[in-house]
Order: sequence, then structure tokens, then C-alpha cells
Amino acid sequence: MGGLRTLAAPFVVSGPSGVAVRTRLGQLTGADEKVLRRVGAHLGALAGRDLKARCHDGLEHDAGAWAVRKRELTPHSSARWAGSITKATHDQWALARRGQFAHIRSLEAGVRMIAHRLSLPVGSKGAKKAPGGYRSRREWHAKARRLHVLEGRLTRERADREAGVVHVVRGGKRLARTRHQLPAARLTESQWREHWEARRWFMQADGESGKQFGNDTLRISPDGEVSIRLPNPLKELANAPHGRYVLTGRITFAHRGQEWADRIEANRAVAYRIDYDVARGRWYVTASWQTPVSRTIPMAAALAHGVIGVDMNADHLAAWRLDAHGNPTGSPRRFFYDLTGTATHRDAQVRHALTRLLRWAKACGVKAIAVEDLDFTAEKTREKHGRKKQFRHLVSGMPTGRLRARLTSMADATGIAVIAVDPAYTSKWGAQHWQKPLTSTTRTTTRHDAASIAIGRRAQGHPLRRRTAPPRAHQSDVHGHRTAQAGPEAPGREGPRPRLPGPRTRSVPPDAERTRATRTPNTVRDGRSEQQWVQDSLLLTD
Repeated sequence: MGGLRTLAAPFVVSGPSGVAVRTRLGQLTGADEKVLRRVGAHLGALAGRDLKARCHDGLEHDAGAWAVRKRELTPHSSARWAGSITKATHDQWALARRGQFAHIRSLEAGVRMIAHRLSLPVGSKGAKKAPGGYRSRREWHAKARRLHVLEGRLTRERADREAGVVHVVRGGKRLARTRHQLPAARLTESQWREHWEARRWFMQADGESGKQFGNDTLRISPDGEVSIRLPNPLKELANAPHGRYVLTGRITFAHRGQEWADRIEANRAVAYRIDYDVARGRWYVTASWQTPVSRTIPMAAALAHGVIGVDMNADHLAAWRLDAHGNPTGSPRRFFYDLTGTATHRDAQVRHALTRLLRWAKACGVKAIAVEDLDFTAEKTREKHGRKKQFRHLVSGMPTGRLRARLTSMADATGIAVIAVDPAYTSKWGAQHWQKPLTSTTRTTTRHDAASIAIGRRAQGHPLRRRTAPPRAHQSDVHGHRTAQAGPEAPGREGPRPRLPGPRTRSVPPDAERTRATRTPNTVRDGRSEQQWVQDSLLLTD
């Protein structure tokens, strides 16, 4: 046991802190689309200029520099537009900074792995937790060259981080690289240009409490009327008082529509973002607002009615319900999803699988779902797994982050707690202790089903292994209970039976229990009580 790593304690995951809903901007006229394009292009140019200034400041940026940037943008837009642009720029720079740190850690891991394997003799076999040397002299030479490349990249990235330099591409690096691979992307230059310009537009406004309908820049009334406060250089396009432009179409939010309506009627802050989908030729508006984080319930309260352990896999969720004592009840459930195709299709598949899982949990009366706190960042590098491309693709395809975020949000709306546990050894120990005992002629227990039991038991604080066999002498009466699982107060618990007056015999058949408890004895023995002892049926939980 000395080689096992320390396990982290399970914890109840906090609920979401915000809400975002999206709907289509329909029934737009040609004039409406022209205004939206001009506003997006104008504000996008200002956002690009502001991002360049923020990246130039680097680590020397402070609140004073932020105020200077905002004052420079205000004459070309408005005070509120300038505030939204500078805030979005700050968030984008911070995100790039975090991505830079993650890239440095990945490079360091790759350098360590290659250096370790290069230090071993060619063809040497690896151990269980450490890889061996490279297979051939040719591969050794290729990896030695790659080591120099990675060390050069690592040196540059560390120098950039110390100097506060980040590299950000407005519109996305992937789309920018697609410009050089238009035939492979099945795009013409004009089509790519349209995608590129739409991605670089900027039309998002932060909400403000106390203002009418929660936003003075992008305002949506309860009846669905959308109006935009135009930037100062575009005031001539206004068709409403105070330099505003009112769109022809009306919108409705199908999801959380009543919650959104309650907020804007109370003039509470709501942020909006308008974007254009080039492939579909449609405009969309996204509304978002902050919500108070729901207080997490205590662990004991969440586990009072048992738990459902869930094992996340590349194509399905394996789930099994456990009672309050850690015993698997019923049959395992599997919720499949298909992660091929478009991003919209993949997201719908994930939501559908989680919806079925939560409905089953509510039907069972369970108030907690246990999942693994997975992070495959270190498992996706080719330096660690080498030629195991299929395994790397499998790990990369598992939507752990998307599933965790979706499950947390959807479970919070249904009142079900999500418990995150340490993922160490759940699949291995689950298959070792639970797969074979739970396999029968009518049920095939998979390795993933057994892992779901291990996950649920870890959330409850039980050991992952099953209880050991009872002692030979008198089973459990002489040497005590074999391994504590249920508490001493639990009815039907296996353990020493209570001492009751009257005869004790094991010859009473189970179906005679009611008869023995209710019949009147024919004879009364002197000095003995008329009370008859009836043995309860034993609850076998192995």
C-alpha cells in the first residue's frame, strides 16, 4: 500500500453562478442587418485597437491605464460601450495568460518525459508506472531532435511570461490558420473572409442594475422589442429618440423566459450579446445574468437516501444506485451518447444523456450523484503515450469538462447534489471486487458498471472492496462482526443477536414466523415466561 497516492476527500460541488439563454433574432429587414453589420464592424475595430494597447502594457497595466483606455474609446462609441470593450479586453488577456501557463506546464512535462526516455538504453522495457527506452536508434535520434525543439519553445514561452507578453488572435487562431487551407476546409476566399469578419465583430453590452430593463445599451423590453444605443459616429442611422435603433423583429426566450422577464421588470442587470452565424445566415442574441450561488447541502444530508455512482466514458454513462449502506441495488443503467458530428449535435447528445440520468435519480428518490473529478490534461500529450494514438484519441474525446459543467447546472435546477470524488483506482478496484460477484446468468456486469459502484462507495466514505468472509468459529458470534458497513442501529444488520428471554431455536421455518408470534401456547412451563422469541430474517448484503 505504500505505492498508492493519497486520495482527496470527496466534496459537494457548488452550483452555477450565472445563467445564459440564447434565441434567434428573426424577421429582420435589410436595413436592420445593415445597421447590425456596421455597428459590429465599428465596435470590433475599437476592440482590436484596445486589445493591442492592453497587450502592449503587459504586466505594467493598472487601474489608471484602464481608465486611460476607456477615455480614448468613449468619443468613438459611448461611455457604456467603452466600458464593455475594455472589460472584454481584460478578460481576454487574462484568459490568454492562463492558457500560456497551461502551455508551459505541458512543455515541461514533455521535456521531462523525453529526457527520461533518452537516458535509458535503446530497447529497454519500462515498468508499470514509468516508460522504458525508445524502440530503435532511429526513434531515439528523432526524439532527441524533438527535445531540442521543445526546449526552444519552452525557453521562449518562459521569457514571454516573465515579460507579460501574450499572443491573442481576435477571431480565433484556428480560423486564421484555415486561411492557408481553404481547399481542405471547403471554403472560398470570400466565404472565409465573411466568417473572419463576423468573428471579429463586437456587439456585447454589460448589464446595469437600476436602468430600465437592466441594460441601457442593448435593451430588450418585456414584449420582445430590441433596441440598440448606436455609437456616436453612427448616430445618423437612428430611427428612435436618443440615438437608438429599434429592430423590426420581436424575440422570446423559450428557456428560462419567465426568469428573464422577472429580472427586466425589476430593472435588474442583464447582459446581452448579438452574434451572426455565417453558415446559417442567422442572427442570435444571448442574455446572461448572475445568480446567487446556491448553498451546498451537507454531505450527510445529501447521502441520506443513498447515492447514484456515475462512471463517465467516451460513449456512455454507467450508473448504479447504492443504498445508504453502500450496497448496490437494482440493476445498472447505461445512458449512451454519440459525440460525432457537429458541436450542436454533440452538445444535444450530452444534454439528453444527463436529462435521462437526472430523471432516473428523481424517480429513485436519490438526492446525490457521485462523479469522478477527472482531469486528462497530462494524459493527452503524445510524449507520455507515444504511439498509442487510439488511446490518446479516446482520452481526448471524453467530454469530462462539458459533462461536469452541464451536470452541475442541470442538477442544481432539480435539487440534486453532485459529489466529486478522487478518480484514483476506481476502475481497477471496482472490477477486482465487484464485477465478478455481480455477474449472473441474467446480468452481465461490465468494468464500467463496477467502477460506478466504487465511485458511489467512495462518495459515501466506504472502502471500495467488499466485506471479507466471516470467521469460521460461529461465523460472527465469537469474533465479532467481520467488517462494519451498516451502523449498529440499522435494522437487519448482521451481528450478535440481542439476548431475549425464551427458547432460541433455528428450527422455526420462515413461514411460521407469524403463527409462532400470534398463537397461544398449549402448556405453561413453571418458572418460564410465556413470551416466545421469534428470529428475524437475516439481511444478507454480500
